[in-house]
Parts: sequence; structure tokens; C-alpha cells
Amino acid sequence: MPTGVAIRDVREQLFDAAERVLLRDGPNALTSRAVTTEAGCAKGVLHRHFTDFDAFLAELVLDRVARIDGQAAALRESAGTGTVAGNLTAALTDLFQSVAVAIVGLVTSRDDLRARLRQSRPTGVPLLAEATAMIASYLTAERELGRITSDADVDMLAPMLIGTGHLLFADRKGVPPEADAVHKVVTTAIGAVMQGA
Repeated sequence: MPTGVAIRDVREQLFDAAERVLLRDGPNALTSRAVTTEAGCAKGVLHRHFTDFDAFLAELVLDRVARIDGQAAALRESAGTGTVAGNLTAALTDLFQSVAVAIVGLVTSRDDLRARLRQSRPTGVPLLAEATAMIASYLTAERELGRITSDADVDMLAPMLIGTGHLLFADRKGVPPEADAVHKVVTTAIGAVMQGA
């Protein structure tokens, strides 16, 4: 098997293990020992592929951030179909029911990780910044199609929706909000910019 393929499989195995630990036990429980134990491999495996644990965590965050690209493309393609509120409700629910809330908690709880991520992302919170761009891109497409008003400030609406969505889903141990609660937040946020409002 080519070396690149084997390394990628090990990296994914370690990333998936870290995600499980993060979701189950929170950011404070995320250690190299916890990750390798969860992955079922020796601790040295992680250090063979990453210079240190913060490098591993940075790569984990960037890998999970990259997944938003696919979500963003799908959301943008949905412009003009269904309802704007329905599309946004589904996008926020998909985003925040994933590992996104846990990743944000990880980034905000580890100074060294944040410093490392700042080297390539000098502003914003990784994942939330990309999610905001995803929502803004979708709203721009809907504005171009005339489904929201031409003066809709998508650069204001997008972070408002992401911030509110994050707060709705932020209780890692609690019951996630029902679809109606997310939909109510969305319709309240975009109500004034809907055509015919």
C-alpha cells in the first residue's frame, strides 16, 4: 500500500477517535493518551504523524472546517428551492448537530491551539467563520434570485444566524433544540428581508 494512503488512514482514524472523545467527554478530556486509546493504537503513532499534540489538534480543526465546503456548496445550490427559512433551518441544524459546537469549545479552551490556528486564520473563530461565510453566500444567492430584498444586509444576517444557532445548540449535554425552535429563530432573523414582508 502506498505510504500516503496508509498515513491518511491513520490520520482519519486518529481524527475520528479525537472527535468521539471530544463529543463524549469534552475538550478537557482530549489528550494524546485518550485519543490513541480510543483509536486503539500506540501513543507513538500520533507523534509519528504530527510534531506535537497541538499540531494534531490544529489539523483536526482544519479537517473539520474543510467539511463545511461541501455543506456550503449544497446550501448555495438549494437557493431558489424550498423556502429560505426552511433551507436555513436545515443548514443550521446540520451544522450544529455535527461536531461543530465541540470544535468551537476546543478552540476556545486551548490557548496554544488558538495561537497555532491564528497563523493561517488571523481573524474569527475557525469553523464559525466558515459557517458564517456559508450562510452569507446562500443569502446572497437568494437575494440575487429576488427571494429576499435587494437591500438585505447578508453580512449582518449571517453572523447573527450563526451566533444564535450556536447558542441554541451549545449545551453539549442537553437535549438539542427542536426544529420548530430553530425555525422560529430563523424566521425572526430574516422576517424583515423576506420579499413581501
